[in-house]
Amino acid sequence: MRIGNLTTPSLLVEGELLDANLRAMSDALPGDRLRPHVKAHKCTGLAARQASFGHVGFTCATVAEVEGMARAGLGDDLLLANEVADATRLGALVRAGTRITLAVDSEETITAAVRAGVPEVLIDVDVGLPRCGCRPKDAGSLADSARRQGLSVRGVMGYEGHIVGLESRATREEMLEVSMHLLRAAHDDVGGDVISAGGTGTYDINRLATEIQAGSYALMDTAYAKLGLPFAQALSVLATVISVNPKWAVADCGLKALGMDHGNPSVESGTVMFCSDEHLTFVPDSPVRVGDRIRVLPAHVDPTVAYHAFLHVVDGEEVAESWPVDLRGW
Repeated sequence: MRIGNLTTPSLLVEGELLDANLRAMSDALPGDRLRPHVKAHKCTGLAARQASFGHVGFTCATVAEVEGMARAGLGDDLLLANEVADATRLGALVRAGTRITLAVDSEETITAAVRAGVPEVLIDVDVGLPRCGCRPKDAGSLADSARRQGLSVRGVMGYEGHIVGLESRATREEMLEVSMHLLRAAHDDVGGDVISAGGTGTYDINRLATEIQAGSYALMDTAYAKLGLPFAQALSVLATVISVNPKWAVADCGLKALGMDHGNPSVESGTVMFCSDEHLTFVPDSPVRVGDRIRVLPAHVDPTVAYHAFLHVVDGEEVAESWPVDLRGW
């Protein structure tokens, strides 16, 4: 199939750039130093490509992602880096032979792991992002409780999500030191072999973590592109121009095809004015006609991918492979 035969909007992945990104990260963080986060692409085909670079342990954000990875034969060592109140489905996977580690930050989530029969956990610690995670001073007592109830505590987890996207490297380094000081103190109380943290924006400056949970590096987006990282923009959304005005043009790629929480996307050879449900209004640098195809670069890769059914891996104008985005849902 050629790109011109695809229905728009469609996700395109430049195969050569994807492999270059995977190779660059693998060189920086070989083997189990990287635990790729599949929430960024929600695709077992891409996860298998990551595994071919030596990364066989993965991070997941949802129970459905864990289930899909196990079905695809990629369940050697899966971390659900998120709290769940009901881990029943995870317990079924453990009994079928999948290794699953569950993040916990309370007595209630510990109880959920025990009831479901998920034997391994990480104590999730708040390191500055106002989201999940216990207070660092409570991590040791939670670990003791988990062990008393028969769980194996592998270590700690702390995600510096409030830092990973900051454009200034110096600021990232300064704030990361504060966050990892908290995580180090928690780990001193908890013990275990694992300190799980990090993301694409801190993969090369987080030296405390034993494993880095980067995900966006594989496909990249315009928000991370501002950080000057050694990863190329491999993902774009193919769109069709459907209306032309003397002052602007409109393509069929709007809010329902793009993650917009990091702002407007970008277009090649033009400036985006705004997006609505099915429309992207932009000012082209040179005249365009109805039927022309354009590439739209998303500002946030994770939610963008989750809107689509396939990742089309392309080589020039040819579609080399089409991978289902098969980890969507809950």
